[in-house]
Amino acid sequence: MVYTVTFNPALDYVVHLDDPIENGKMNRSNKEEFYFGGKGINVSTVLTNLGIDTVAMGFVAGFTGAAIVHGLSHKGIRTDFIILRQGISRINVKIRNGVETDINAAGPRLSNDDVKAFMKKLDDLGEGDYLVLSGSVPPNMHDSIYERICRRVADKNVNVVVDADGDLLMNTLQMNPFLIKPNKSELESLFKAKIKNDKDVEKYARKLQDQGARNVLVSMGEEGSMLVPEEGKVIRLGVPEGKMINTVGSGDSMVAGFLAGYMKNGDMQKAMNLATAAGAATAYSEGLGEKSTIMMQLEKINNGLWMK
Repeated sequence: MVYTVTFNPALDYVVHLDDPIENGKMNRSNKEEFYFGGKGINVSTVLTNLGIDTVAMGFVAGFTGAAIVHGLSHKGIRTDFIILRQGISRINVKIRNGVETDINAAGPRLSNDDVKAFMKKLDDLGEGDYLVLSGSVPPNMHDSIYERICRRVADKNVNVVVDADGDLLMNTLQMNPFLIKPNKSELESLFKAKIKNDKDVEKYARKLQDQGARNVLVSMGEEGSMLVPEEGKVIRLGVPEGKMINTVGSGDSMVAGFLAGYMKNGDMQKAMNLATAAGAATAYSEGLGEKSTIMMQLEKINNGLWMK
């Protein structure tokens, strides 16, 4: 079973405009959409699309939280959220008018009792399960929280996946996570360095391995991705042909695709192929990639149809 954790879920309100935003004036949209957002929720959604059992965990609050739980359940995604007594889950505004502009809300604060209740839920995980920790946490949470979660499941042989930035990620490395997925800019930020080529990507990915990460998957947008595995050769893939529409959730889709591919037969190359297909399917869609679009991208990869 794959469990995903989203500390700060959201309703993503996507607004499409024909013209640039004019500050101080009335701006009218030509189309609007709602999505259930949060990096862990994105992973669960794509895993469900690929037929993989998953449970979305985390914290929700208020009428927006109720809508998130109802909406995910309607999509066939199992949920096990802590329902907070105060506040509301976020509404994030995504403006699309030829460029992508995002306004992300802060979300509700968590109490110590809320976190303790969540930690108890982790005791139900068992050997061979996967636990995906991704995204940011509320402002009042310490950046050691993901490390604490890793410690909670350390004796259960759970495969932990971390997709986070800064100290949230770095603090988990001593717990030897199964997979981490920084993107290129996050890698540059972590090491205060400019990454110029694939050699640099591998160099800094291996530094993360030296600190404890087992497998490092680096996403690089239109440049593709690189997997530095704990065993075997580095795997470097480009991006399959297609028209870029929306990059939100593409990295989360890669995590889901990787896990779906790896869980099937333990093959890193096939896992990377499916990760790349899932990431591209989302980037070339209005929302998260559906199974049909993911399989279409996988066929392109298998046939060597890469972007130039």
